[in-house]
Amino acid sequence: MSDLAAEYRTFRERGGVVDLASRVKLLFTGADRVRYLNGQLTANITAAKTPSVLPACVTTAKGKLCAEVRASLGPSGILVDADASVADTLPARLERYIIADDVTMEDATNTIAIVHLIGTPPESLRERFIPSNRYGVAGHDYFPPFRKDLAPVWEQLATQFPVLSDELLELLRIEHGVPRWGFELDENTLPAEAGLDRTHVDFHKGCYIGQEVISRIKSVGHANRALHGFVSSDDVPLARGARIFTADTPDKELGRLTSTAFSFALDRHIALGYLRRDTPHESLLAASAEAPDAPVPVAIHTLPFIP
Repeated sequence: MSDLAAEYRTFRERGGVVDLASRVKLLFTGADRVRYLNGQLTANITAAKTPSVLPACVTTAKGKLCAEVRASLGPSGILVDADASVADTLPARLERYIIADDVTMEDATNTIAIVHLIGTPPESLRERFIPSNRYGVAGHDYFPPFRKDLAPVWEQLATQFPVLSDELLELLRIEHGVPRWGFELDENTLPAEAGLDRTHVDFHKGCYIGQEVISRIKSVGHANRALHGFVSSDDVPLARGARIFTADTPDKELGRLTSTAFSFALDRHIALGYLRRDTPHESLLAASAEAPDAPVPVAIHTLPFIP
Protein backbone atom coordinates (compact mmCIF):
# COMPACT_ATOMS: atom_id res chain seq x y z
CA MET A 1 0.00 0.00 0.00
CA SER A 2 1.33 3.45 -0.93
CA ASP A 3 1.90 6.14 1.69
CA LEU A 4 -0.99 8.19 0.29
CA ALA A 5 -3.31 5.18 0.27
CA ALA A 6 -2.46 4.51 3.92
CA GLU A 7 -2.99 8.18 4.80
CA TYR A 8 -6.33 8.15 2.97
CA ARG A 9 -7.52 5.08 4.87
CA THR A 10 -6.45 6.64 8.19
CA PHE A 11 -8.28 9.85 7.30
CA ARG A 12 -11.49 7.93 6.58
CA GLU A 13 -11.22 6.32 10.00
CA ARG A 14 -10.06 9.25 12.11
CA GLY A 15 -10.48 12.53 10.20
CA GLY A 16 -7.63 15.00 10.27
CA VAL A 17 -6.35 18.49 10.94
CA VAL A 18 -4.51 21.08 8.84
CA ASP A 19 -2.82 24.40 9.61
CA LEU A 20 -3.93 26.88 6.93
CA ALA A 21 -0.85 29.02 7.43
CA SER A 22 -0.30 29.70 3.73
CA ARG A 23 -3.71 31.32 3.18
CA VAL A 24 -3.71 35.10 2.74
CA LYS A 25 -5.73 36.58 5.61
CA LEU A 26 -7.24 40.07 5.61
CA LEU A 27 -8.87 41.40 8.78
CA PHE A 28 -11.60 44.04 8.44
CA THR A 29 -12.58 46.17 11.44
CA GLY A 30 -14.59 49.34 11.91
CA ALA A 31 -18.27 50.17 12.29
CA ASP A 32 -18.98 49.84 8.55
CA ARG A 33 -17.20 46.51 8.00
CA VAL A 34 -20.38 44.44 7.55
CA ARG A 35 -22.02 46.87 5.15
CA TYR A 36 -18.80 47.38 3.22
CA LEU A 37 -17.97 43.71 2.72
CA ASN A 38 -21.58 42.96 1.84
CA GLY A 39 -21.01 45.22 -1.16
CA GLN A 40 -17.78 43.44 -2.12
CA LEU A 41 -18.56 39.73 -1.62
CA THR A 42 -21.17 37.51 -3.24
CA ALA A 43 -22.26 36.06 0.13
CA ASN A 44 -24.84 37.77 2.34
CA ILE A 45 -22.66 39.19 5.10
CA THR A 46 -25.46 41.34 6.52
CA ALA A 47 -27.72 38.36 7.23
CA ALA A 48 -24.96 36.09 8.60
CA LYS A 49 -24.80 35.28 12.27
CA THR A 50 -21.72 35.73 14.43
CA PRO A 51 -19.67 33.58 14.59
CA SER A 52 -19.88 31.91 11.19
CA VAL A 53 -17.73 31.08 8.16
CA LEU A 54 -19.21 31.83 4.73
CA PRO A 55 -17.90 30.81 1.30
CA ALA A 56 -17.91 33.75 -1.11
CA CYS A 57 -16.45 35.17 -4.29
CA VAL A 58 -14.79 38.50 -4.95
CA THR A 59 -15.58 39.52 -8.51
CA THR A 60 -14.94 42.26 -11.04
CA ALA A 61 -17.64 44.52 -12.44
CA LYS A 62 -17.84 42.02 -15.33
CA GLY A 63 -18.62 39.20 -12.90
CA LYS A 64 -15.28 37.41 -13.24
CA LEU A 65 -13.37 36.11 -10.25
CA CYS A 66 -10.77 38.08 -8.35
CA ALA A 67 -10.68 35.38 -5.66
CA GLU A 68 -12.62 32.56 -4.02
CA VAL A 69 -12.68 33.26 -0.28
CA ARG A 70 -14.01 32.42 3.15
CA ALA A 71 -15.43 35.24 5.26
CA SER A 72 -15.27 34.52 8.99
CA LEU A 73 -17.46 36.77 11.12
CA GLY A 74 -16.26 37.44 14.65
CA PRO A 75 -17.49 39.80 17.35
CA SER A 76 -15.02 42.58 16.52
CA GLY A 77 -13.94 41.90 12.95
CA ILE A 78 -14.38 39.93 9.75
CA LEU A 79 -11.51 37.80 8.46
CA VAL A 80 -11.36 37.14 4.72
CA ASP A 81 -8.99 34.34 3.71
CA ALA A 82 -8.00 33.07 0.27
CA ASP A 83 -5.44 31.00 -1.60
CA ALA A 84 -1.89 32.24 -1.19
CA SER A 85 -1.57 32.84 -4.93
CA VAL A 86 -3.83 35.93 -4.73
CA ALA A 87 -1.77 37.55 -1.97
CA ASP A 88 -0.49 40.20 -4.38
CA THR A 89 -3.86 41.09 -5.90
CA LEU A 90 -6.68 40.51 -3.40
CA PRO A 91 -5.68 43.17 -0.81
CA ALA A 92 -5.66 45.92 -3.44
CA ARG A 93 -9.01 44.74 -4.83
CA LEU A 94 -10.73 44.72 -1.43
CA GLU A 95 -9.22 48.03 -0.34
CA ARG A 96 -10.01 49.85 -3.59
CA TYR A 97 -13.54 50.88 -2.67
CA ILE A 98 -12.86 51.97 0.92
CA ILE A 99 -13.38 55.72 0.57
CA ALA A 100 -15.51 57.36 3.25
CA ASP A 101 -16.26 54.13 5.13
CA ASP A 102 -15.33 53.44 8.74
CA VAL A 103 -13.39 50.35 7.68
CA THR A 104 -9.78 49.31 8.24
CA MET A 105 -8.17 46.41 6.39
CA GLU A 106 -5.14 44.73 7.95
CA ASP A 107 -2.98 42.04 6.37
CA ALA A 108 -3.09 39.43 9.13
CA THR A 109 -1.53 36.58 7.16
CA ASN A 110 1.34 36.18 9.59
CA THR A 111 -0.47 37.11 12.79
CA ILE A 112 -3.77 35.20 12.69
CA ALA A 113 -3.94 31.42 12.42
CA ILE A 114 -6.68 29.24 10.99
CA VAL A 115 -6.81 25.55 11.88
CA HIS A 116 -9.23 23.38 9.92
CA LEU A 117 -10.47 20.14 11.48
CA ILE A 118 -12.33 17.39 9.67
CA GLY A 119 -13.87 15.37 12.44
CA THR A 120 -15.51 15.98 15.80
CA PRO A 121 -13.75 18.70 17.82
CA PRO A 122 -12.43 17.63 21.25
CA GLU A 123 -14.87 18.28 24.08
CA SER A 124 -12.51 20.76 25.75
CA LEU A 125 -12.33 22.89 22.57
CA ARG A 126 -15.74 22.30 21.03
CA GLU A 127 -17.18 25.75 21.69
CA ARG A 128 -14.20 27.37 19.96
CA PHE A 129 -14.73 25.64 16.60
CA ILE A 130 -17.01 27.04 13.88
CA PRO A 131 -18.60 24.80 11.20
CA SER A 132 -16.79 25.22 7.89
CA ASN A 133 -16.62 23.22 4.66
CA ARG A 134 -13.37 23.81 2.78
CA TYR A 135 -12.64 20.52 1.00
CA GLY A 136 -16.15 19.27 0.29
CA VAL A 137 -16.24 17.50 3.65
CA ALA A 138 -18.01 18.90 6.71
CA GLY A 139 -15.40 20.36 9.03
CA HIS A 140 -14.69 23.11 11.54
CA ASP A 141 -12.40 26.15 11.74
CA TYR A 142 -10.56 27.32 14.84
CA PHE A 143 -9.11 30.83 15.09
CA PRO A 144 -6.59 31.42 17.89
CA PRO A 145 -6.48 35.07 19.00
CA PHE A 146 -2.98 35.29 17.54
CA ARG A 147 -0.74 32.90 15.65
CA LYS A 148 1.67 32.85 18.61
CA ASP A 149 -1.10 31.27 20.70
CA LEU A 150 -1.53 28.31 18.36
CA ALA A 151 1.19 25.96 19.67
CA PRO A 152 -0.58 24.36 22.66
CA VAL A 153 -3.86 23.84 20.79
CA TRP A 154 -2.05 22.48 17.74
CA GLU A 155 -0.14 20.03 19.93
CA GLN A 156 -3.41 18.77 21.41
CA LEU A 157 -5.11 18.42 18.03
CA ALA A 158 -2.11 16.81 16.32
CA THR A 159 -2.02 14.24 19.09
CA GLN A 160 -5.65 13.26 18.54
CA PHE A 161 -5.93 13.66 14.75
CA PRO A 162 -3.66 12.91 11.79
CA VAL A 163 -2.05 16.00 10.26
CA LEU A 164 -3.25 16.00 6.65
CA SER A 165 -0.68 16.33 3.87
CA ASP A 166 -1.08 18.66 0.90
CA GLU A 167 -1.28 15.59 -1.34
CA LEU A 168 -4.20 14.16 0.62
CA LEU A 169 -6.03 17.50 0.74
CA GLU A 170 -5.67 17.77 -3.02
CA LEU A 171 -7.19 14.31 -3.46
CA LEU A 172 -10.07 15.12 -1.12
CA ARG A 173 -11.02 18.34 -2.87
CA ILE A 174 -10.90 16.66 -6.32
CA GLU A 175 -13.02 13.72 -5.11
CA HIS A 176 -15.56 16.19 -3.77
CA GLY A 177 -15.54 18.42 -6.85
CA VAL A 178 -14.14 21.50 -5.12
CA PRO A 179 -12.54 23.96 -7.58
CA ARG A 180 -9.18 25.50 -6.65
CA TRP A 181 -7.53 28.77 -7.59
CA GLY A 182 -4.86 28.25 -10.23
CA PHE A 183 -6.49 25.01 -11.38
CA GLU A 184 -10.23 25.40 -12.02
CA LEU A 185 -10.35 29.07 -11.03
CA ASP A 186 -8.59 32.17 -12.34
CA GLU A 187 -9.30 35.77 -13.34
CA ASN A 188 -11.21 34.62 -16.44
CA THR A 189 -13.64 32.36 -14.55
CA LEU A 190 -17.27 33.23 -13.96
CA PRO A 191 -18.67 31.77 -10.69
CA ALA A 192 -21.43 29.90 -12.57
CA GLU A 193 -18.87 28.09 -14.75
CA ALA A 194 -17.29 26.49 -11.68
CA GLY A 195 -20.60 25.84 -9.91
CA LEU A 196 -19.81 28.48 -7.29
CA ASP A 197 -23.18 30.12 -7.91
CA ARG A 198 -24.73 27.20 -5.97
CA THR A 199 -22.51 27.56 -2.90
CA HIS A 200 -20.92 31.03 -2.85
CA VAL A 201 -23.56 33.41 -4.23
CA ASP A 202 -26.64 34.84 -2.52
CA PHE A 203 -29.07 35.96 -5.22
CA HIS A 204 -31.40 37.73 -2.76
CA LYS A 205 -28.95 40.14 -1.11
CA GLY A 206 -28.28 43.76 -1.97
CA CYS A 207 -25.91 45.09 -4.60
CA TYR A 208 -22.26 44.06 -4.85
CA ILE A 209 -19.52 44.44 -7.45
CA GLY A 210 -20.37 42.12 -10.36
CA GLN A 211 -23.94 41.38 -9.29
CA GLU A 212 -25.55 42.49 -12.55
CA VAL A 213 -23.58 40.04 -14.71
CA ILE A 214 -23.87 37.15 -12.25
CA SER A 215 -27.64 37.64 -11.95
CA ARG A 216 -28.00 37.88 -15.72
CA ILE A 217 -26.27 34.53 -16.20
CA LYS A 218 -28.67 32.97 -13.72
CA SER A 219 -31.68 34.41 -15.55
CA VAL A 220 -30.37 33.08 -18.88
CA GLY A 221 -29.90 29.68 -17.23
CA HIS A 222 -26.40 28.75 -18.30
CA ALA A 223 -22.79 29.77 -18.80
CA ASN A 224 -20.81 28.99 -21.94
CA ARG A 225 -18.84 26.24 -20.21
CA ALA A 226 -19.21 24.17 -17.06
CA LEU A 227 -17.04 22.22 -14.63
CA HIS A 228 -17.46 18.44 -14.83
CA GLY A 229 -16.02 15.30 -13.30
CA PHE A 230 -14.31 12.75 -15.53
CA VAL A 231 -13.14 9.16 -15.08
CA SER A 232 -10.63 7.29 -17.22
CA SER A 233 -12.57 4.62 -19.09
CA ASP A 234 -9.44 2.51 -19.71
CA ASP A 235 -8.00 2.83 -16.19
CA VAL A 236 -5.16 4.94 -17.61
CA PRO A 237 -3.87 7.97 -15.66
CA LEU A 238 -5.19 11.34 -16.81
CA ALA A 239 -3.03 14.41 -17.34
CA ARG A 240 -3.75 17.91 -16.14
CA GLY A 241 -4.09 20.22 -19.13
CA ALA A 242 -5.17 17.46 -21.50
CA ARG A 243 -7.51 18.74 -24.17
CA ILE A 244 -10.88 17.06 -24.64
CA PHE A 245 -12.30 16.19 -28.05
CA THR A 246 -14.17 13.42 -29.88
CA ALA A 247 -12.87 10.91 -32.40
CA ASP A 248 -15.12 12.47 -35.04
CA THR A 249 -13.74 15.98 -34.48
CA PRO A 250 -10.12 15.52 -33.32
CA ASP A 251 -9.14 19.11 -34.16
CA LYS A 252 -12.02 20.69 -32.25
CA GLU A 253 -11.17 21.32 -28.61
CA LEU A 254 -14.24 20.87 -26.42
CA GLY A 255 -12.60 21.43 -23.06
CA ARG A 256 -9.60 20.82 -20.79
CA LEU A 257 -8.78 18.73 -17.74
CA THR A 258 -7.74 20.98 -14.86
CA SER A 259 -6.97 18.60 -11.96
CA THR A 260 -6.27 14.86 -11.85
CA ALA A 261 -5.92 12.20 -9.16
CA PHE A 262 -6.33 8.53 -8.40
CA SER A 263 -9.40 7.98 -6.23
CA PHE A 264 -8.90 5.19 -3.70
CA ALA A 265 -12.62 5.27 -2.92
CA LEU A 266 -13.57 4.63 -6.55
CA ASP A 267 -10.39 2.75 -7.50
CA ARG A 268 -10.35 4.89 -10.64
CA HIS A 269 -8.31 7.66 -12.22
CA ILE A 270 -10.43 10.81 -12.01
CA ALA A 271 -10.23 14.42 -13.10
CA LEU A 272 -11.95 17.78 -12.97
CA GLY A 273 -12.27 19.82 -16.12
CA TYR A 274 -14.34 22.15 -18.21
CA LEU A 275 -16.54 21.36 -21.19
CA ARG A 276 -18.12 23.83 -23.56
CA ARG A 277 -21.89 24.12 -23.41
CA ASP A 278 -23.79 21.70 -25.66
CA THR A 279 -20.81 19.35 -25.94
CA PRO A 280 -21.86 15.73 -26.53
CA HIS A 281 -21.25 13.62 -23.44
CA GLU A 282 -20.35 10.43 -25.29
CA SER A 283 -17.16 9.22 -27.01
CA LEU A 284 -14.95 11.82 -25.34
CA LEU A 285 -11.16 11.58 -25.49
CA ALA A 286 -8.46 13.39 -23.53
CA ALA A 287 -4.97 13.86 -24.91
CA SER A 288 -2.04 15.56 -23.20
CA ALA A 289 0.56 17.68 -24.96
CA GLU A 290 3.17 15.06 -24.03
CA ALA A 291 1.20 12.24 -25.69
CA PRO A 292 -1.04 13.81 -28.32
CA ASP A 293 -1.26 10.57 -30.30
CA ALA A 294 -2.34 8.47 -27.32
CA PRO A 295 -5.73 9.86 -26.27
CA VAL A 296 -7.47 8.34 -23.26
CA PRO A 297 -11.23 7.63 -23.38
CA VAL A 298 -13.01 9.52 -20.61
CA ALA A 299 -16.55 9.43 -19.29
CA ILE A 300 -18.37 12.23 -17.49
CA HIS A 301 -19.04 11.57 -13.81
CA THR A 302 -21.50 13.49 -11.67
CA LEU A 303 -19.88 15.76 -9.08
CA PRO A 304 -19.02 15.16 -6.36
CA PHE A 305 -17.33 11.83 -7.08
CA ILE A 306 -17.71 10.98 -3.37
CA PRO A 307 -20.97 12.10 -1.70
